[in-house]
Amino acid sequence: MKYYIGIDIGTSSVKVTLIDKNGRITKETSREYDIEEPKPGWKQIDPEVWMRGTDEAMVQLLEGCDPQEVDAIGVTGQMHTVVFLDENGVSIRPALMWNDTRTKDMVSNLKEKILKLPKASHIANIISTGSPAVNLLWLKENEPDSFHRMKKFLIGPDYIVYRLTGTMQTDYCEASTSSLCDLTTGKWSPEIRRLLDFPESIYPEIRGTAAAAGTVLEKWSRKYGFHKNVKVIVGTGDNPAAAIATGCFSGKYPVLSLGTSGVLMVPKDKIDFKAKGKNILFSMDGEEISILVQGVIQSTGSSLGWWVKQVLKTDDFAEETEAEDTEHLGESPLIFYPHLAGDKTIYADPNLRGMFIGLGTDTTRKEMTLAVMEGICLAARQLSEVMCLTKEELKGLKVTGGGSKNQVWMQMLADVLGTEVQQMESGAGAGYGIALAAAGSQGEISMEQILHHTIKIKKTFSPRAYNQGLYEGKYQKYKKIYRCYQEIMSEE
Repeated sequence: MKYYIGIDIGTSSVKVTLIDKNGRITKETSREYDIEEPKPGWKQIDPEVWMRGTDEAMVQLLEGCDPQEVDAIGVTGQMHTVVFLDENGVSIRPALMWNDTRTKDMVSNLKEKILKLPKASHIANIISTGSPAVNLLWLKENEPDSFHRMKKFLIGPDYIVYRLTGTMQTDYCEASTSSLCDLTTGKWSPEIRRLLDFPESIYPEIRGTAAAAGTVLEKWSRKYGFHKNVKVIVGTGDNPAAAIATGCFSGKYPVLSLGTSGVLMVPKDKIDFKAKGKNILFSMDGEEISILVQGVIQSTGSSLGWWVKQVLKTDDFAEETEAEDTEHLGESPLIFYPHLAGDKTIYADPNLRGMFIGLGTDTTRKEMTLAVMEGICLAARQLSEVMCLTKEELKGLKVTGGGSKNQVWMQMLADVLGTEVQQMESGAGAGYGIALAAAGSQGEISMEQILHHTIKIKKTFSPRAYNQGLYEGKYQKYKKIYRCYQEIMSEE
């Protein structure tokens, strides 16, 4: 039996997944880690923390199995997070993370400059705090010595590929979401490079996700007991990897991932620069390029985690969020606005924050918990609308991620969106998706054949007329909140 490994470098932990040649998950391990937050809004991490976590999780993963049967490895993880390497391939400072907002005062000015570029103006629509382009510019302006020492930048997962193989490259997904790439050509934008005055030499080569980056270095092969030619593929960002696992690409259907953030992914035949959402280029082989449109709600799982863990002081999510009675969902007048960490897709406002509206002396703990979950669903509806998705396109929306396991949340989502919502079986995450890509790269079995056996719908939730009507009223109020928020927060 041959095995394949998927490594997922997440925001707060690394997850490592072992699958067999039939796509069955054999074992999973993980290691948590902490990020550095030296100032409000600053989020960074020493990339070696990822490697140490990966190493420890890998050792545990391989216990009890024959590592000689491992044939290929794929790496995925957080998109945008940028790593700065010197001439020896050593990180010169902590990586700036995807959710770092230290550049919030730089973005609007940079957008204006990009809008004036004839061939790169479309990049103005996607640049935001956390984008590699603006983080590299921050490094250049605020830590010039570090910038001049940098000889190559990589995006998060690329660093693990480099540490495993000694080779440096990135894939079409990571390049196209960096705000440094021309989406119409799939190549690094020379206009952006000249605008930012970046050396051409610091850019990594762009390659296909399933292309071979190299083989595992001898020191790692010896430690893990691998054979000499275990291949490591180039890899990709976590959202396309999750899309692979859910069959989003092959099935041409939308998928909502409810994790730390909420990500709505929709495969498209062509780029639409008028609709909101980030157009991600994706290519398995480096030749045929697909388009995945991604919209984000910054705080979904993190909003619920904030409420349950920090406010209610409990780790028992099920006790707080599950309920047998879902008949009365939507009846409470309480509304929660979930943008605790700003917004990128809907309003492109990093300063936006959350709130409860309609609190009274009779408001209960359960009502507030349900309101947090409802607010995230209302944000998902607004996200789908600004991405110009029709009810027909959303029909049968497949939901994955940790939040998808909560049946109350899934019923609530169906009622708010007014469409069927399909809860996917657990396991269809980014680490699993990149392990499938590694398996498919070996040519013995296609990913389509594997997905035919592995994609399973656990339960389908249908909207209910009574609750859908209640949520329609709530949604109309919800859409007015941003305008009111701006008025309240504006300086007179």
